[in-house]
Amino acid sequence: MRRYDWLREIQRLDPERDFLRIYRITVTHEFPWDLTRALELALFRTYAVPSVGGLLAKTSEFTARTQKRYDDTALLLDAVLEHGFSATGGRTAIRRMNQMHGSYDISNDDMRYVLSTFVVVPKRWVDAYGWRRMCENEKQASAHYFRTLGRHMGIRDIPASYEEFEQFLDQYEADHFGWDEGGRQVADATRALMASWYPRPLAPLVNAATLALLDEPLRRAFRYPAPGSLTTGAVRGALRLRGKAVRLLPPRRKPHYARQNPQIKGYPHGYVLAELGTFPTGRGARADGQRGLAAGCPVGRLAQQPSTGAGTGSDDKG
Repeated sequence: MRRYDWLREIQRLDPERDFLRIYRITVTHEFPWDLTRALELALFRTYAVPSVGGLLAKTSEFTARTQKRYDDTALLLDAVLEHGFSATGGRTAIRRMNQMHGSYDISNDDMRYVLSTFVVVPKRWVDAYGWRRMCENEKQASAHYFRTLGRHMGIRDIPASYEEFEQFLDQYEADHFGWDEGGRQVADATRALMASWYPRPLAPLVNAATLALLDEPLRRAFRYPAPGSLTTGAVRGALRLRGKAVRLLPPRRKPHYARQNPQIKGYPHGYVLAELGTFPTGRGARADGQRGLAAGCPVGRLAQQPSTGAGTGSDDKG
């Protein structure tokens, strides 16, 4: 294979019909490291919306069990990407997401915003730091992929294209970013988790690098100090240099999924998809959450079969 062979395949495909194939190539072959970092940043942005960050703080899941919540989020999203929307692994992962979200009073607009971050933030990251920019087919396939995921999650009025996702995200952040003590606690816990992945002496550098990657409205919402211009320039410059170096590497022949990332630390002996995530019953959970989901989960009733992270991907298109 040559360096741009995957891109040539992507450009031959139809982003409306083949969105799963395109998105899977983009994530697992072309930009696995970049899109992992971008999705981390996407989740980070959601904490700056007080109704989202405040709820996450109340559950204590993202502050007391940060590594597990990171692992579970990555693995559930990973299962949908690997297995598709119709195969057992993907359906089980979506069912788990619906069970968790359905146990809390989360507005449809907040759900649409979180979904939008998964479309817009990765594209912006890749264009800034990737070894090449995203092509139009990748951009639109990502929008169709998450539009399909959103429908399976029962989200209403989902943007129809990448441009609509981007417009919605920018306006929602302008209208809703703001200070919330709970959101800041979740952001602090996430920064501490990221620093814990590296040797302890490097923690100050990792924290400084994280701040350098946050834009000014996001820092202001968390009341984080602005990093120095030298720090910001060094961090962003290093990422751009990395992108140029990756461009010289041969293409990735085998797909790389999130479950293979070293940051996934909570399941050294494997995991069962149906057991990932939370099973809310305490403070903050809706009393009718589980009952309502049993009757109306958009994914439907699934057989409770154990499913591990291992397996081959499916090319179903949802």
